[in-house]
Amino acid sequence: MKILWAPWRMEYILSEKPGECLFCRVLKEDRDEENLILYRGRYSYIILNRYPYNNGHLMVVSNRHISSIIDLTDEELLEISKLIQICIKVLDDTMKPNGYNIGVNIGRAAGAGIEEHFHIHIVPRWTGDTNFMPIISDTKIVVEALRDTYKKLSKKIKKYI
Repeated sequence: MKILWAPWRMEYILSEKPGECLFCRVLKEDRDEENLILYRGRYSYIILNRYPYNNGHLMVVSNRHISSIIDLTDEELLEISKLIQICIKVLDDTMKPNGYNIGVNIGRAAGAGIEEHFHIHIVPRWTGDTNFMPIISDTKIVVEALRDTYKKLSKKIKKYI
């Protein structure tokens, strides 16, 4: 039997979950690189997912602590939409995926991990990136370290902002 090492998953599983909303906390802090924030807008921000479904998994997060898309103002919705476009341009330029999953999980029943704070997932996909590993061994392979992905994307994002 071969063993794959994915220590970032255990960190998340065993970590104490803070009482404060994660998305509100990182927005207040002045530690963007440590918190993996790539860009701060007036109404929303772009952050690299610390526990990605795939390499380059980004999220666009509302600055306001709201739980649903229906609570967004027109200005917030427009900026979030523009940031999704920017995410796709940056990922196209740096990682050259073959497609994307872009989605919102509203509510625990829909799969929201942080259901109290609205955010949109942008997950780059490559032909053949789905294989037997998640099915047979409940393991997802992420081939690049988060810090390396952050550095790569943060250099390119300035080109599109």
